[in-house]
Amino acid sequence: MTLKNLLLLGQGSDLQSERGVSCTGELPEPSDPTLIERARIARAALGDRALILGHHYQRDEVIEFADITGDSFKLAQSAAAQSSAEFIIFCGVHFMAESADILTSKKQQVILPDLAAGCSMADMATANQVQHCWEQLAQAGVADVTIPVTYMNSSAAIKSFTGEHGGTICTSSNAQSAMAWALTQGEKILFLPDQHLGRNTAVLALGYSLDDCVLWNPWKPMGGLTVEEIRAAKIILWRGHCSVHGRFSIDSVNDIRQRVPGVKVLVHPECQHEVVCAADEVGSTEMIIRTVANSPAGSKWAIGTELNLVSRLARTHPDKEIYFLDKDVCYCSTMNRIDLPHLVWAMESLVKGHIVNVIEVDSTVASYSKLALERMLAL
Repeated sequence: MTLKNLLLLGQGSDLQSERGVSCTGELPEPSDPTLIERARIARAALGDRALILGHHYQRDEVIEFADITGDSFKLAQSAAAQSSAEFIIFCGVHFMAESADILTSKKQQVILPDLAAGCSMADMATANQVQHCWEQLAQAGVADVTIPVTYMNSSAAIKSFTGEHGGTICTSSNAQSAMAWALTQGEKILFLPDQHLGRNTAVLALGYSLDDCVLWNPWKPMGGLTVEEIRAAKIILWRGHCSVHGRFSIDSVNDIRQRVPGVKVLVHPECQHEVVCAADEVGSTEMIIRTVANSPAGSKWAIGTELNLVSRLARTHPDKEIYFLDKDVCYCSTMNRIDLPHLVWAMESLVKGHIVNVIEVDSTVASYSKLALERMLAL
């Protein structure tokens, strides 16, 4: 076995990877006292030529300049509905920008301020691994009755595979409807790449048992399963997870309940199954925001999701007690790569006529990916 040369951060790119790591040009210093003013000037200069999309997990300094904020589902809808802006500046991570490129017109260009803003979960399923999995499912005699359902947190190549094989994309907002639809099209689901969202949705929303779910390990022959286990399963879960949501544990839940009497635990469905079962409420990012906003003054919430959002909710709702579910600080490290210096650099470059960090998905990949994404948007 040979090992590829490692890429130094900020130098070079690997076209076989979901994301590149190059960033040309000179970034402004984070401490530049004129940075906010520079951002305002560049944003005003771009005007209607640009639309800035900001994911909820972004830093406040970035969200301040977003025209639309939302979770991955809302931003995918916004990109699909947008037809006039010349540039879509996506303040999120690479797979989100890919989806925006797939859903927008050829006249539009999607810009990712930092190409190193990837997703560890998306990296846990490569196109080659998924194709090999499918071949092994065919050997087990179940591929023809299996429908792939792929979480938005995946590369365009995985989305393309999903579209080509009759499946759909989902987000945490619509995973239940996506999986329910898939089971009208086939007998089994191959759920990629987040095992926790797939398991929690299947068991808690669709009424399946844990025994109906099996875990596919791409590093083992036949996923580490027997043919009998594969044939008996209803939900085949890929062995992937979110590095942020996966860190919350049952100990985190027990600890916060002991420290804060009367607190309600609100978590994202990417959390581990035992954490979700122990929580009072579970839902997508948008659902978490709505739940806190609609709760009475004085209510107490321990929230298990990305820290930027939890901190923003605490500032937005000073009449409520908001706690981060884990004792340790935990930001999404790749999402946080999109900072104000990168956003200013991207906008100022566009103002000068230099188009940087364009996200372009191969036309064949985009065709099947769009099919899968459109199935999602139609649910």
